[in-house]
Amino acid sequence: MAADVRFAEAMIPHHRQALEMAGLAAGRTENPLVTAVASRVADGQRPEIAAMESWLRALGRTPPPGHDHGTSDQGTGDQGTGGYGMASEEELTRLRTARGRAFDELFLTLMIRHHEGAVRMAAEELRQGRDRTMRTMAQDVVSGQQIEIARMRGLQRRPG
Repeated sequence: MAADVRFAEAMIPHHRQALEMAGLAAGRTENPLVTAVASRVADGQRPEIAAMESWLRALGRTPPPGHDHGTSDQGTGDQGTGGYGMASEEELTRLRTARGRAFDELFLTLMIRHHEGAVRMAAEELRQGRDRTMRTMAQDVVSGQQIEIARMRGLQRRPG
C-alpha cells in the first residue's frame, strides 16, 4: 500500500504541473495541433487528479497541494517529482513568455519530458503497487501518455 500512496501523492502534483503548462497554450500558440494536445492533457489529467485525491481521502490522507517544480534534471531521480520530468520554475517562466513557434517548440519539449516522467512513475507503480485502483490508473497513464508522446514527437518533426 505504501507504493500506491507514494504514486498518488507524487502523480497529483505532477499532473497539476501538466495542467498549468497546458493552460498556457491558448494565449500563446497559433497552431491548432498544439492547442489540441493541450486540451487532451487537460481533459485526461483533471479526472485522474480527482480520482487520486478521492482515493487518498478515503484512506484518511490529505492530497498534496499545488506542485513542486523539482529541478530541470531530464528526469531520472526518485525523490519527490523532480526526477520525473518536472519543469523547473525557470523553464515555466520561459514557457509563459514564449509565443508562436517558440512556444510550440518549448511546450512540446517540456511536455514530452513531463509525460516520459509520468510513464516512469507509473511503471514503478506497476512494479511495486498492490492497490487495483492505483495500478489501473498507472496502466492508463502508461498507455495514454505513450500515445501522446508519439503525437507530440510527430508535431516536432512537422515543418512549421
